[in-house]
Amino acid sequence: MTDAGTALRRHPARFLGSSWPWRSIAYLATTVVAGLAVWPLLVVSALLGGVPATLAGAVERSRLRLVQQRPPEPIGLRARLRARQRMPVDWLEIAYLLLLGTVLWLVNTVALLFAIITPAAMLAAPWLATREQIQVIGWQVSSGGEAWLASGLGVLLAAAAAYLLTLLAAGQSRLARALLDSRAGDLAATVADLRRSRVDLVDAFETERRRIERDLHDGVQQRLVALTMTLGRAELDVPEGPGLEALHDAQRQAEAALADLRSTIRGIHPRVLVDHGLAAAVHEIADRSPVPATVDVRLEGRLPPPVEQAAYFVVSEALTNVARHSRARRVGVHAWRQGQTFVLTVEDDGVGGATASGPGTGLAGLRVRLDALGGTLRVTSPPGGPTEVRMECPV
Repeated sequence: MTDAGTALRRHPARFLGSSWPWRSIAYLATTVVAGLAVWPLLVVSALLGGVPATLAGAVERSRLRLVQQRPPEPIGLRARLRARQRMPVDWLEIAYLLLLGTVLWLVNTVALLFAIITPAAMLAAPWLATREQIQVIGWQVSSGGEAWLASGLGVLLAAAAAYLLTLLAAGQSRLARALLDSRAGDLAATVADLRRSRVDLVDAFETERRRIERDLHDGVQQRLVALTMTLGRAELDVPEGPGLEALHDAQRQAEAALADLRSTIRGIHPRVLVDHGLAAAVHEIADRSPVPATVDVRLEGRLPPPVEQAAYFVVSEALTNVARHSRARRVGVHAWRQGQTFVLTVEDDGVGGATASGPGTGLAGLRVRLDALGGTLRVTSPPGGPTEVRMECPV
């Protein structure tokens, strides 16, 4: 890993001509700002728990990129905050933040003032000495050759200051890495366990859904089919009269119950989705929509089954909401892959005001389901419309 410490071992010309001295100055300067800002976060952390401290720790890890070429964080901030709720307080992280707010910012302030102002004054000595007598570290510099000598020494002092500040930044960054990354393995394991358990819940839910669909299809539906056939045969043997009318009515009710059951089975575990994929399943939903719907699904190959199922139910719930509440005249369903992310949108020209939050909303449950898959569900629906339901999920 290349960092400010290894950069110091380069040839002086290569080091001084690189960006490392400037990055080190930026790191030390932002440490001063962070040190002054960290105290309110620590106070809030003491009152409300460790979330603000975790946020501060995430900012500090980001700042380390100024002086360390770090790989991308394997754990997102949202997952890190969730994992912290299941782990004890990271006292090393708190210790670093206390050190940042008491010692580091003060050391850096002094170092930056001395290492920048002194070389700058000596470099500008020929110009300053023509206006007034200047004093640099106890040396009274007058105009003429003495001022130019001071300017030459200022060049050497600036180079030495670059080394000094880079060395200071390298030491502080390694201290920060040692304290902030001390529990990275435990945190990654906790996050992985959280993700695995949530995905296992989704898989268990899908397994139970398929079992219910199978029981309804092979059990209740077959009994209703047999009932309608029995009623049909009975109609042939019953003479005209009230008895036959009652049989006709029972036959109609049994057929209606069978149609409702088939619709329920289709919603529980859509066979067309399993057999033909998302595009065919979305077209089938759109064909049943009371609001005219256009479909534009651009996919090459199949998506992972959990993503396909989530997308299907997002479209189904969104089109149901459009038909019930939006007073829309048209609706469009669009789906495509964007790199390693699947994107789906459902847009209508209705009255707006839709939301995916609150109890009893189907989209709220789908948002939780997508969250377990690492995806997101966002509803944009200003009053007066239009409304867009947007799903994004890694594949």
